[in-house]
Amino acid sequence: MTGWAILGVVVLVFLLLLGAYLSMTAGRLDHLHRRIDSSWLSLDAQLLRRSSVALELASSGALDPAASLVLAEAAHDARTASDGPADDRALAESDLTAALLVALDEDDIVEVAAAPHGEEMLAELGAACRRVQLSRRFLNDGVRACRQLRRQRMVRLFGLAGHTPWPDTIEMDDTLPPGLLSR
Repeated sequence: MTGWAILGVVVLVFLLLLGAYLSMTAGRLDHLHRRIDSSWLSLDAQLLRRSSVALELASSGALDPAASLVLAEAAHDARTASDGPADDRALAESDLTAALLVALDEDDIVEVAAAPHGEEMLAELGAACRRVQLSRRFLNDGVRACRQLRRQRMVRLFGLAGHTPWPDTIEMDDTLPPGLLSR
């Protein structure tokens, strides 16, 4: 073999390896974007579930009237914010978390648990709050992985992300009320 033939084979092997790497990276990027989309849908469903349970608790009569009013208003705002921008929704959901923390202190938990179906509502609310935390964590982990991959030089150089917008994390307060930790 001549020197040119060997150089041609080396260049061909290099191009094949580069193509395989770019193809695998593009597939991984596509997978991460799909994972983010499905995580967002899951978070949306869990947030709606949490606001529904909070609204049910507020209308059950198990809380004092002031706490019921604050909780019902925060739950309603969280539900209606689902159609707006993500930042407004995160703020409304953080407000719902704050309302839950205020309305469900240790004494209120005991009163709600003593009410008819109160224990079931508290268990359902606790489960919904934990699912919100998990869904948000999965979403934010996917966003971080996607952003890290999109920052790589080869991804930017070859435009593997296409015109897909940069994903954003969801920053909101999703603290579980202390009285619900044991439920």
